[in-house]
Amino acid sequence: MKNPDPSAPLPPRSTLKSLRVQWSLMNAYERFEQIIVLALGVMISCVIVIALIQLYRRVLPLVVGGAIDPLDHGDFQLLFGSIFTVLIALEFKHSIIRPAFRHGSIVQLRTVILISLLALSRKFVILDSASTPAATIAALGFATLVLGIIYWLFTKRGRWLEE
Repeated sequence: MKNPDPSAPLPPRSTLKSLRVQWSLMNAYERFEQIIVLALGVMISCVIVIALIQLYRRVLPLVVGGAIDPLDHGDFQLLFGSIFTVLIALEFKHSIIRPAFRHGSIVQLRTVILISLLALSRKFVILDSASTPAATIAALGFATLVLGIIYWLFTKRGRWLEE
């Protein structure tokens, strides 16, 4: 049975079987690349888990105890800046693990653009508009707009190729 959506995760047994079949077809460099990608994925996963644990350990007692007011602008920036950091790391891990299971090439421009948009979104959340020059805010806004247009064009191109 063929997996209808190449971006959807395969069942674990099917993934392992597919990986074994593909491993036998790889040359030495592709096997080396595969090992590196899997090692990076494990390391990034560990970092994400540690970051999530630290986020819970530091933030949850403060929110429950009332030391942090999520409605306060500064506290909001701190909380969501930390959450965005974990989300960016998750997306980065996804972009590395995806080629390991041969769902795409090593460099996926769409994923790089998405990670960039997430990083810019995080920057806007933690940005102190009082101390940041207007030109910097405008440049960040323009960069976000351009990346959004490029992402939209890639998505539209993908739909055209499917038709």
